[in-house]
Amino acid sequence: MDFQLNEEHLMIQKAARDFAQTECLPGVIERDELQKFPKEQVEKLADLGFMGMMVDPKYGGAGMDAISYVLAMEEVSKVDASVSVAMSVNNSLVCWGLETFGSEEQKQKYLVPLAQGKKDGQLYIGAFLLSEPEAGSDASSQRTTAEDMGDHYLLNGTKNWITNGNSASVYLVIAQTDPARGSHGINAFIVDKNLPGVVVGAKENKMGIRGSDTHSILFNDVKVPKENRIGADGFGFTFAMKTLAGGRIGIASQALGIASGAYELALKYSKERKAFGKEIMHHQAIQFKLADMATKVEAARLLCLKAAWEKDQQKDYTLSSSMAKVFASEAAMWVSTEAVQIHGGYGFVKEYHVERLMRDAKITQIYEGTSEVQRIVISRAILK
Repeated sequence: MDFQLNEEHLMIQKAARDFAQTECLPGVIERDELQKFPKEQVEKLADLGFMGMMVDPKYGGAGMDAISYVLAMEEVSKVDASVSVAMSVNNSLVCWGLETFGSEEQKQKYLVPLAQGKKDGQLYIGAFLLSEPEAGSDASSQRTTAEDMGDHYLLNGTKNWITNGNSASVYLVIAQTDPARGSHGINAFIVDKNLPGVVVGAKENKMGIRGSDTHSILFNDVKVPKENRIGADGFGFTFAMKTLAGGRIGIASQALGIASGAYELALKYSKERKAFGKEIMHHQAIQFKLADMATKVEAARLLCLKAAWEKDQQKDYTLSSSMAKVFASEAAMWVSTEAVQIHGGYGFVKEYHVERLMRDAKITQIYEGTSEVQRIVISRAILK
């Protein structure tokens, strides 16, 4: 058992940290206030090879391992979770899903530009469309339909809470083809955003990750070519569940980054702020908070790295990714709240960053499987 990062991992970690500090930190408060999608930052992530980190180089990716992905996600998330969620969705859900389950033709047409994050010099990223107004945690209750018309499918329905909703060029859409078969009648499709009948709804006005491009997407008689179905008929639900298991490593890493970013800010502030004649780090009340924060961050980091290691070793990482996701997300919420408390009144002020991290932390307990769903997955695994 080796807890030491190798030279390549350290290099990737430093590159991600430098990017976060030089490219994400300037303007992060303004982007949050204006709900501005961080297009320039995502384009620069693509230039670094961070939009297709784990994709095989023959498909335009960087060929890195999942541990590298966790390290990069943590560093970016320390500063701007709206940037890191765009990175996470494109890497964990879209690229991984296509590389693992797509046909060779689909990989050449869609995966190559998605892994590079650009096509013809323009931003080219993906979105994963599973959630619906009445299908969140209950992912099998798909109301979006894909009617088999022979040479194509006719897609109708509405998807909610879609990250990269307006900025994506391609969607991976989960839809019901045969309701009588339940979850076995669900399919997954690659849908070009510019197809007739695809409508992007208004941007959601959110509490956190406000720079993230979150929209509802509507489909009105959208003709999807037969060759754009992923896998065999009825494979869609399995595709979604397997893809989300990997996505949880990304969101766990995002939560880890939010927690570690909040902890680092609180630690720094405790060495500068004076109360009762000495820096507040000398008060036991603050020392105990910092000790608990550091412990939760380290535990979350180890869980994320274990899940990534299992993924790299091609082991079943369903349990470890759920454990990492539920623990890291709850650590992010707790640590960021304590960071605000340590900052006192300044913690309530935007320029000190911790209030934004607290707002961003909450969504990590909800999307890509709520904390309640993670506990279902974990309990099923340990009670087998």
